[in-house]
Amino acid sequence: FSAAIVITEQPVSVSVPVGYSLALRCRAEACTSLQYQWFCQHQSVCCQIPGATEQDLLITAQQTQLYTCRVNDIYKNAVFSNWVKVEVHQCVGRGLLPQLWRGEPVIILNPTEQKVEVGKPLQLQCAAMGVPAPSFQWYCNGNVLEHQKKKKLWINHAKVSDSGTYLCCASNSHGEHWTNAVDIHVGEQSQPISGLLQFCCLVFLLATDKIALLVGNNHYQHHPNLMAPVTDVFELSLLLKQLEFQVVSLLD
Repeated sequence: FSAAIVITEQPVSVSVPVGYSLALRCRAEACTSLQYQWFCQHQSVCCQIPGATEQDLLITAQQTQLYTCRVNDIYKNAVFSNWVKVEVHQCVGRGLLPQLWRGEPVIILNPTEQKVEVGKPLQLQCAAMGVPAPSFQWYCNGNVLEHQKKKKLWINHAKVSDSGTYLCCASNSHGEHWTNAVDIHVGEQSQPISGLLQFCCLVFLLATDKIALLVGNNHYQHHPNLMAPVTDVFELSLLLKQLEFQVVSLLD
């Protein structure tokens, strides 16, 4: 005869800095005595943790891993807890945390302002630590974005109407914390300035004296070729030089 094993307290996922110490908890009930065994998984490799046979698994976070606990009774019945993730932020020191940190969300990555071309993907990203691991909710112009509940906000094909002020709320059972608000502009791609216009701007910015730009164009798309633009540019440049102009001549 055997009775069902009921897990009464599941472990929870956490998001912490490297070196942070914590305990994963699992509790279960049954009509017989119970045994616990913890397992971890890293990069698709799952293994039993030697000596991890208590209800609480003490961890000093070193790398992001998944954990689960197996509970079995004397009749060899067994159930597994939920898999939970211990997310470890390698580049974040414990000094970033408040002195008396209770596990409330702490923002460690804010989204950045962007200008996005219409039809191109829009991606915003944030990150937060917390115990339990925070959940995320994105907002645009103060309105909830119902389907944007991850650290990364992703819109495959941005529209002009996607322009606005974005921010994300990270929350858990200890409270909530908001990212910085950022402005996102979605619009048509601006036309690049022609090479000639860039050159002209550069010349005029650098000029400290009288300067003349002469353009002799002999080839037109919708007009017959001129008689002698090259000669005209040459003669005009000589005249201007006599008047103490610095002359820049461009042909076609």
